[in-house]
Amino acid sequence: MIPREEVTFARRGFAACDRGVREHLEGIGGAVLAGYHAALLAEDAAALAVSLREVDPERRGYACEGAAMAMAMLDHLTPWPPWRSQRWVSFQRGAGAAHPYMVHVGAGLALARSKQRLQLPGKEFDPLLCWLVADGYGFHEGFFRWKEISQGRTVTHRAQGYARRAFDQGLGRSLWFVCGAGARRIDAAIRALPPERWSDLWSGVGLACAYAGGVERAEIESLRGLAERFGPELAQGVAFAAQARARAGNPAEHTEVACRVLCGCGAGEAAEATVLALEGLSVEGRGDGEGAVPAFEVWRRRIQARFGAREAA
Repeated sequence: MIPREEVTFARRGFAACDRGVREHLEGIGGAVLAGYHAALLAEDAAALAVSLREVDPERRGYACEGAAMAMAMLDHLTPWPPWRSQRWVSFQRGAGAAHPYMVHVGAGLALARSKQRLQLPGKEFDPLLCWLVADGYGFHEGFFRWKEISQGRTVTHRAQGYARRAFDQGLGRSLWFVCGAGARRIDAAIRALPPERWSDLWSGVGLACAYAGGVERAEIESLRGLAERFGPELAQGVAFAAQARARAGNPAEHTEVACRVLCGCGAGEAAEATVLALEGLSVEGRGDGEGAVPAFEVWRRRIQARFGAREAA
């Protein structure tokens, strides 16, 4: 079990912020833990599905993320086939089917907690979304080890090739929590890291801003100004969040606001942009080698180009 206090701002040493923002973000951490504990305690898949349906729809995706994390960790603790990896796979095909983004992120959280090396792509993962496992890994390291990362005392040594970039997307998501959703604090944290990582970090920030929310429109507008030339990456992350919520059927007003400000359109149109960007995209070449470009990155670039063109118009 993971104590609730482990995801509080006080325990993690996150930036001080408005009480309402802090409670909102801590509530998200609580939802992840609720799903995690529900999965560990559930008698069977049906019981877990019932527990997840009882979570508020807006945060149900986070509960599924926590449940996926638990399933992946249980798989890791099973040292023999044929049961190894079956819990996570069964969950992603069952109760977690509507939340594929979150389920893959949850697998990444599990790998990070057990300090395993990222070996992507893996046959148990979706060929397109497998890189979200590295995203989840990066989020975990940022959320629980940001001080070490910011001081250069740790590197993405467990990730190779494109997984390093996906790791940074998750690291960027963690900054929404680490920095108390403060635009200027997020900008300063990103600028403290090497410039070649900034584009992926901003993409992660955009996803967290739109999916997690918690701030007023003015703060999101500040974020847009600070991102400067990384506006398309920021918008792409926002569009990913919109699509994740659209696919799960759990829309949120803060996602709509983020899309209006950062994508220049409503959440429905932003989500649709991610679907259109998949047209004609082959996911067979996964790009797992150094320097290779996986379909996931091509997908991201297409979305970024779409919003970059809109921004330039």
